[in-house]
Amino acid sequence: MSSGALIAIDPGAVSGACAVRFHDGETWVGDLAVVNGQLDAAALSRMTKDMRVATAVVEQVGAMPKQGVASTWKFGFACGVINGVLISNGVPVHYVTPPVWKRHHGLIGKDKEASRALAIRLHPELRGLELKRHQGRAEAVLMLDWYQGKRP
Repeated sequence: MSSGALIAIDPGAVSGACAVRFHDGETWVGDLAVVNGQLDAAALSRMTKDMRVATAVVEQVGAMPKQGVASTWKFGFACGVINGVLISNGVPVHYVTPPVWKRHHGLIGKDKEASRALAIRLHPELRGLELKRHQGRAEAVLMLDWYQGKRP
């Protein structure tokens, strides 16, 4: 990995969550900023620059069955903002589907709480995973681990 940071993003219909691993191994987790009910592209761009993100891993997702039109639009918009910001800032993006990174960690099914429990077990020093609503952050951490573990 280069001397820049690695970011993993778990997109969400309104916001999403991310984890950033710096070249010294330190990891930060948080939620993506929202303004007026939509992902804040300017804030994501600033974060990408301020944290000197060199590489991104983004969960490759799609619309869910029985999801309403408005929800599908918001989700697609958020995914587009994430990709647009990363690409416009010159950050190479690697996409991974949930089954691929989950299989790497031995996770089966859609139980997000199992992902959070595993991230806490693997990274007990990491703050920001304590609450059930931090499942997206935990999944972003596990995507970081997947990306770094799959590489020679």
